[in-house]
Amino acid sequence: MVNVAVIDYDTGNLHSACKGLEKAGAVPRITNDAEAILAADAVVLPGVGAFDPAMRHIRERNLEETIKQAVASGKPFLGICVGLQLLFEGSAEGIEKGLGIIPGMVHRFKSEPGITVPQIGWNQLEFNQPNHQLWQDLPPEPYVYFVNSFYATPQESQFNSAMVTHGSQTVTAAIAHDNLMAVQFHPEKSSENGLKILSNFVNLVQNQKS
Repeated sequence: MVNVAVIDYDTGNLHSACKGLEKAGAVPRITNDAEAILAADAVVLPGVGAFDPAMRHIRERNLEETIKQAVASGKPFLGICVGLQLLFEGSAEGIEKGLGIIPGMVHRFKSEPGITVPQIGWNQLEFNQPNHQLWQDLPPEPYVYFVNSFYATPQESQFNSAMVTHGSQTVTAAIAHDNLMAVQFHPEKSSENGLKILSNFVNLVQNQKS
């Protein structure tokens, strides 16, 4: 049994994320309790909405250090959508400092003819780390579902696990480094490919436990 703490900081589609994790074989628990988060086999930081309110909610609930401890502990950690952006130092969307776990910043898509900002809908992943466990048994350049006006840029390109191209702009779609993984798209809304990614995450957690 894989116990996954889904961090509740009053933002994000927690129930969709939980449903996806349940389908993938995990036992998710929505919580903002530090002990429960640090005791779980893995941690998921979901999120929708704007960067600044999300960071304020995290700080109001005294979750910043807990999240940093969870990542530092070596247990598998997955950020989703805004949950990816919060791992960075800051965002062009606001003024709050991010968690600063990954050096780099969050930027806004530039307007250009023929594209909408935000990016809403299906787009294809281009893998930088095709052999990463998250991407096992997926088709090449799989379609996943995005809803974002902003994207993160790590200072070090080795963090980039997958990219996505919106108009002429190729940007980070997923990061992976050691136990830390995060995706800008919504796996819980990405049909079979999304469920496969969540299943791969759960399998990765299971393998680490055994």
